[in-house]
Amino acid sequence: MNKIFNFGEEVEGYNIPVLNEREIRAAAGILFLATFISLMFILFKENFVPIKYVITFFLADFMIRIFINPKFSPTLIFARLIVGNQTPEYVGAPQKKFAWIIGVVLSATMFYFFIILNAYGPITGIVCLICLVFLFFESVFGICLGCMFYPLFFKDKVKYCSGEVCEVKNKQEIQKTSVSQVIILIAFVAFIFLTFYLLNNRFNEKPYDMFSLNQTEQTK
Repeated sequence: MNKIFNFGEEVEGYNIPVLNEREIRAAAGILFLATFISLMFILFKENFVPIKYVITFFLADFMIRIFINPKFSPTLIFARLIVGNQTPEYVGAPQKKFAWIIGVVLSATMFYFFIILNAYGPITGIVCLICLVFLFFESVFGICLGCMFYPLFFKDKVKYCSGEVCEVKNKQEIQKTSVSQVIILIAFVAFIFLTFYLLNNRFNEKPYDMFSLNQTEQTK
């Protein structure tokens, strides 16, 4: 029974239960893609059906992680199949559990408004945005935003963070950012704003079909 209802894996060399960060990132990417696509249906089609399915699945998946075992989470199982050949990157389970509790709260809030009340508003929009930001940072950057709140509620020292960010260490040469790189980044941001300012009207013009017969006749 303890093997069913459990959180984290016992791995030799680690004094607390751990999880595989590679699987977590892959699962976050799956959820991000599903949530993002469902929001596109709302924005362009005013179709709320996909988001209702995604929210229901999202909540069920996170409840399995928290109240039963992450090993039985459908997204984490699928993620394990995808990244199974990659070397595991172990992270501490306690902070991940706290982050996923936040996920349960957010998805339960969405479930209440979208499924039970069948309503939407600023609250649902803000919660959706928060979920997307959390999932994006986890899947793309490997940064667990929810884990950052863990020390505010627990006195235990956070251990085994993704990328070893919990440990104070000197950056390797390949990780350092030079002044010239910062200047290039600032210049590129300025280029983006300048492009928007100068070419916005041009970019807003609808492109024509090069192979359209009507367009060919008009150009004659």
